[in-house]
Amino acid sequence: MASAFRGFPAAGFDFLRELKDNNQRDWFQPRKELYETAVKAPMTDLVEALNAEFARFAPEYITEPKRAMHRIYRDVRFSKNKNPYKTNASASFHVSAEEKESMAGFYVSASPFQIELAGGVYMPQPDQTLAIRNRIASELDEWTALVENKSRKKVLGELQGDSLTRPPKGFPKDHPAVFWIRKKQWLYWDTSFDPDLALSPKFVKEITRRFEAMYPVI
Repeated sequence: MASAFRGFPAAGFDFLRELKDNNQRDWFQPRKELYETAVKAPMTDLVEALNAEFARFAPEYITEPKRAMHRIYRDVRFSKNKNPYKTNASASFHVSAEEKESMAGFYVSASPFQIELAGGVYMPQPDQTLAIRNRIASELDEWTALVENKSRKKVLGELQGDSLTRPPKGFPKDHPAVFWIRKKQWLYWDTSFDPDLALSPKFVKEITRRFEAMYPVI
């Protein structure tokens, strides 16, 4: 079945540009219907199109739009930035809907300012972090073959993520996998796109190309 996603309409990106300059409830509320039709609806179509692609190579990551899509409302309780609304449309795909930030998954964000695509583990829990480190340590050859694959690096670049300054407890500093074991995150992150790509149906193809390359590592 053909994808319903034809790209975000220009009106959707115009809305997000104006929202950046008028980030307040009095401006947003009278224009909420425009947000629903020009931003939220096409984002729903994008999620459904990506789910159709996941069905082919990673069916366990299929996530219904209601769970995948992030709300436009910001949580400002602990933030110095009190703007109530986000100025992007985004979604994430995980095997489990619970504890999304700690689970491996995929992420897409579109706005007139930037496109972001990511895949990997962003904020793992301590037990998950240890499990990842132990698996890398015990299967270093297989891990190296995945992350150093030339075809994958051509599409995605280097695997990223913050690192500890020293090896974690239980791992010697001369461990052959110490570079990867020191990491606190293991992810690919790409912001190299022209934002106007999101206005085109080709956006699905470009996302899928990268997500499919990430999948064996994730």
